[in-house]
Amino acid sequence: MYIQTINPKVNAVFDTCERIWINANLATFDAAVQASYGALAAQAIGVRDGCIAAIAPMSAFDASAVSAEIIDARGGWMTPGLVDAHTHLVFAGSRAQEFEQRLKGASYEEIARNGGGIISTVRATRSATVAELVRLSEPRLQALMREGVTSVEIKSGYGLSLEDELKMLRAARRLGERNAVRVSTSLLAAHALPPEFADNADGYIDLICNEIIPAAVAEGLVDAVDVFCESIAFSPAQCERVFKAAQQHGLGIRAHVEQLSNLHGAALAARYGAWSVDHLEWLDEEGVQAMAASGTVATLLPGAFYFLRDTRVPPIDLLRQHGVGMAVATDLNPGSSPLASIRLAMNMACTLFRLTPEEALAGCTRFGARGLGLEGKVGELKVGMQADMVLWDIDHPAELAYQFGVNLVRERILAGEVHNV
Repeated sequence: MYIQTINPKVNAVFDTCERIWINANLATFDAAVQASYGALAAQAIGVRDGCIAAIAPMSAFDASAVSAEIIDARGGWMTPGLVDAHTHLVFAGSRAQEFEQRLKGASYEEIARNGGGIISTVRATRSATVAELVRLSEPRLQALMREGVTSVEIKSGYGLSLEDELKMLRAARRLGERNAVRVSTSLLAAHALPPEFADNADGYIDLICNEIIPAAVAEGLVDAVDVFCESIAFSPAQCERVFKAAQQHGLGIRAHVEQLSNLHGAALAARYGAWSVDHLEWLDEEGVQAMAASGTVATLLPGAFYFLRDTRVPPIDLLRQHGVGMAVATDLNPGSSPLASIRLAMNMACTLFRLTPEEALAGCTRFGARGLGLEGKVGELKVGMQADMVLWDIDHPAELAYQFGVNLVRERILAGEVHNV
């Protein structure tokens, strides 16, 4: 039997590490690793200064030659920390009664006329303080963290005024400061038309571009802008104005598009170099081609598809055919996806959209990171990346999409430190 000998150079690198996991099976999602899941069996992985510093087969590693703390993974699987790339988890109020009303036959329009819908969440969110929003939102965030999430996107969009949009973003930043998780923020002021601008959508877009975006940037509250490009929300021309303002301020671009109709918002966002476009049930091949050309990620949100009992599936085969990366996210929100489970979102992506378990997990790691503009930083197990990782009690990575409701996290690791919730 061939046995690889110990490599002194490998151990010299490991000896500079602060912490080393041994006997780990890695699902790296590194494109350079040709195996399914980017799998590497029986590995040692070392971290230094919060980053992955060394990965090597156990056959090339000598534990007696290093002084670092050593943790035995005992044959468990380690993946990149999970990325939830689309959430609205900061909000106040509940829409549970609307859920009940819809099941009894009430239409969305009837509920809205009676004071429900998104405006009910806006009223509750406007009435809450930053501290109250943090208190209400933290359990939702920690539910995601318990399932292995180490990076999460949080949107505004239930304030719809300068003061209240900034308040939501401040709450999102504070959640990141209070919890061992990376928070990426998106300004979604172009989510719905506030009552005070009921007959003046262009005037509200003026407010977003000329006041809200500059104020959010000045306070360091925002990483990207987002828009809802739909006939019930904002037109492509109005969304384009937001994209231009975002570019002027150095922000990333994201967009809710093609959920209810095809306004060609995906192609528009792709022309502006969008990090991701999300929902996509009505996406056509022209939009897919534009996304492929720009490297824009398709963020799939099966929770909303499920909760709204939709029947039109995003064009998964077209996305595969053109090589468009597919992220999977919860879309955690009070109205259409009250889902605080990334692993249930993965399962839904497989059962409802027919992704493979490998595609679903890639969507919550490598492509989720790309959709947040974090490619090269998180989402892969690779030397030089942030050491955001999860050690799981599983026999195969497919289990993460196959089963939900059972906690399989053994260790949740952020920047090389274990932070279980």
